[in-house]
Amino acid sequence: MINRREMLSDMAAGLGAMLGSGLIPARAAAPGIAPSSAVGSPKRVIFFLQNHGFDPLTCLPKGLTESCSLAGVALEKPMQALEPYKHRMHVITGLHGRHTNPGHSAYFGALGGCRGGTGVPPAAATIDHALSQVLPQTILPPLCIGMESLESMKARPTLATLTAAGPNQPTFMHCDPNMLYQMLFGSIAEGTIKQHYQARANILRAVERTAQLKSQGLPLAEAERYARYVHGFRDLNGLQEKLSGISDQLRKVAPRPDERYTAPQFETQWHDALLEIGIAALQANLTNVLTIASGCGEYFGSWKGLGIQDTGHGLGHIDQPDSVIWTKIRQYNCEMLVKLMKALEATPEGPGSMMDNTLIVYTSNNGEKQHTDGSNWPFVLLGNAGGRFKTGQHTAVVDRPINDLYATLLHGVGAPVDRFNMDKNLAAVHHSQVGPIEAILR
Repeated sequence: MINRREMLSDMAAGLGAMLGSGLIPARAAAPGIAPSSAVGSPKRVIFFLQNHGFDPLTCLPKGLTESCSLAGVALEKPMQALEPYKHRMHVITGLHGRHTNPGHSAYFGALGGCRGGTGVPPAAATIDHALSQVLPQTILPPLCIGMESLESMKARPTLATLTAAGPNQPTFMHCDPNMLYQMLFGSIAEGTIKQHYQARANILRAVERTAQLKSQGLPLAEAERYARYVHGFRDLNGLQEKLSGISDQLRKVAPRPDERYTAPQFETQWHDALLEIGIAALQANLTNVLTIASGCGEYFGSWKGLGIQDTGHGLGHIDQPDSVIWTKIRQYNCEMLVKLMKALEATPEGPGSMMDNTLIVYTSNNGEKQHTDGSNWPFVLLGNAGGRFKTGQHTAVVDRPINDLYATLLHGVGAPVDRFNMDKNLAAVHHSQVGPIEAILR
């Protein structure tokens, strides 16, 4: 039997994420419609952000400051899992995010290229949302996943700190793999998961009908406010119908929940489960942008599953180069990136694979370290999105803001802009230049 209190609690958390984040896209595609199958066209972008910073000395040999090919360069130990993929890799250093107020974390500013900080609402859409609007349409907008300590993920199954659909429109990330699995794959699940999914669907339909009835006869202002709720629930019900309509597509890629989901011993088991769901969502063409936040865009974090006992804010006070702890964390990240690439390489798309049309962006949510002004904000690109981005090299940028890289990403997917989230006055102050960073594009 379904525990009613548990089911309602799960549903409330899920609805909060859906309604609060615009999980229902403004321009949803019809169920089952896949992007163009031709290789040479960007289809998707994946962002992976690690909190506590990304010291450039962990991704490039000490003393290497000039732009060069990676062919003759050995990656540092934290990044060695990516050594076989150097020919598909582009390391970018020298960008800055001083204007994002990074400190412990730039929060929404990390992907927005604007001022962030604790309690500061998003000032504009973040780059993941901007890209989702110009990439081939999918059923969902960006899917955001947050990885933290087990206790934190259970207490906060949804959290909004990093991405946004627009000004004052934060996007919730999903931190509980069981809830996210039920939301995306509940229509094809069995047993308790299926029961929870069906019970929630019945309640959503009942709420939509009740809300519509209650809105009748209200004063105009109240009726308009009520109508927004009605439309929100109607969109949610429509999403469930779309997911049910592609059940065969979902069955081909859906992970099989096991004890890592239901009885995790360490948080890394939930991290791995969340990554599996994110990969499956990409393979099923549910989303064209996946954003992964290791540390949930904040400044905490836990990796007890790697044998690391240090947790939380104190991790950021450990110098990353030559640190056994940070080597383990970075190696774990890189192994996740490799798992992503291998899964997409193994998934056919047109005459090639999904990875042929994908770009992965690996960076941090606050520059090179914790307690920083963001003067050096490293990025690693993996893949070339259909041949649009150069690979196999290191590019040393001279003091341009992270906004210029985000503008470059938009150029690379065929949606050129002069600048990203930066007006002319700010551009002069922060050394932003019009157009893309040419050394990154083909």
